[in-house]
Amino acid sequence: MMNRQTPTTIAALIAVALCGTASAQTLKIGLAAEPTAVDPHYHQTTPNEALLTHIFEPLVAMSPDMELRPALATGWRTVDDTTWEFKLDPAAKFSNGEPFTSNDVIYTFCRILNNETAIGGGATNVARRIAGIEAPDAHTVHLKTAAPYPVLPNELARIPMIWSGIAEFDKLTYEPAKGCGVTSKWPTVTEFNTGDLVVGTGPYKLKSYVKGSGIVLERNDNYWGKTPAPWSEVRMTAVPSAGPRLTGLLSGDFDLIENPAARDLKRIKDSGFEYTTKPSVRIMFFQLDVGRDSSPFVKSPKGADDNPLKDARVRQAMSLAIDRKAIVDRIMDGVATPANQYLPEGMFGSIIGAPALEYDPKRAKELLTEAGYPDGFELTLASTNNRYINDGQITQAVAQYLTRIGIKTQVDTMTSSVYFPRRARKEFSASLGGWGSETGEASNFIQYWITTRNPELGVGSSNYGGFSSAEVDKPYLEAIRTLDDKRRSELLQESVKHALNAMAHIPLHFESGVWAYRKGLTYEGRADQRTLATAARPVN
Repeated sequence: MMNRQTPTTIAALIAVALCGTASAQTLKIGLAAEPTAVDPHYHQTTPNEALLTHIFEPLVAMSPDMELRPALATGWRTVDDTTWEFKLDPAAKFSNGEPFTSNDVIYTFCRILNNETAIGGGATNVARRIAGIEAPDAHTVHLKTAAPYPVLPNELARIPMIWSGIAEFDKLTYEPAKGCGVTSKWPTVTEFNTGDLVVGTGPYKLKSYVKGSGIVLERNDNYWGKTPAPWSEVRMTAVPSAGPRLTGLLSGDFDLIENPAARDLKRIKDSGFEYTTKPSVRIMFFQLDVGRDSSPFVKSPKGADDNPLKDARVRQAMSLAIDRKAIVDRIMDGVATPANQYLPEGMFGSIIGAPALEYDPKRAKELLTEAGYPDGFELTLASTNNRYINDGQITQAVAQYLTRIGIKTQVDTMTSSVYFPRRARKEFSASLGGWGSETGEASNFIQYWITTRNPELGVGSSNYGGFSSAEVDKPYLEAIRTLDDKRRSELLQESVKHALNAMAHIPLHFESGVWAYRKGLTYEGRADQRTLATAARPVN
């Protein structure tokens, strides 16, 4: 006899199936570092940007291989040397159902320039380059710059758009100094962190954000994009130590973790799990305090008012003292590449055929003697211990290398939540940095870290060491106004060469992004090292 199922039976079976699917639709991620805010314009760090990418979207996005692609803007073009036109996607809408329009673009940039609670000036630097914004209609914006700015679309990939509806206004106009027509107060990081103002166009919505506890995202059922979010819920928990993070994966507490220790990759495979590695554009480096006569964590034999780091010979000696290959092989377990400049060769503006930075302790000692420090001096290296792959171990290794050439070096490591505000206050003499040039151009690192600080030009916001060189600044400033790609690349290479000669920023290596995950998943790594739930998908 044929077994026929009634509609009631079928409905029950579907309900059971959906319950099973729902439980499987939660993705649990173990993060190496906790995002410090849900405010999209607070602090441009990779953990923050990775979290925000789920909720907010920019006008232009970067592919996993750092190629520009449409996002909230369907296309863009130059109208003249100083005007960019962006066509907004008419289908784009926020999670509350409100359409995304040119008003939201104007409000976003106005808020960036009126954001008193921000740390670091990444978004501010971009906004300051925009001299005017015109909106011919609801889905067209003209961004005007004071001078030609060929990398504006690249820079916009790091600027999340926010909803103008969180503010009160009669008519928005791009006059940041006059308030842009906004009659309500400007939102703060605290207000964003409560979740009340977190309204984005991205595939996920914020369900909860509790510092020190975890982050929960839920699928945005109003998402306008062509590819819906693959998970109904995403749970993110920061576990700074690689060992406990891996234990969480192996025990089933996590489905996906970022930055497992390279030494554990074989164990991961042998335990039936998978991993993905991806070469990244993140340069690890030490920034030196070269702008002050007296530096807080330098003790010179010549007295308190002497700062040996101001001498380029000392800085070159420090670079020569470091065996980058050994650090990559022994500490990074091969999941990195020794750096000889600030962007991997082959990317726009990188030096073609750049020689490796030498490891020569003998020459390093000679340079110290030439600089007047035959017996060295005392120095403390500062670094995070929970932000980058093996950051504390890297710093310890560099300290040992410097000590061998006579620079008596100590190490002070701390969590990123303590470290970044202190570095911004210029409390260190030599600080570990990690920077992913997410525009895919050499100009990005130069702009933030090396050029002379100039808020009006939007450069040098991360130049905490006070480095200043006309030889670096002049070709860079010309490059960012040069529309001809060949000439711009030549100018950027010239700027990089001068920066390497000055060695106020000592390159170490380029990290590789590493993600480990359970069977039944696939994961697409990104060169910007962002960990995205949308990059993890169930295997069909």
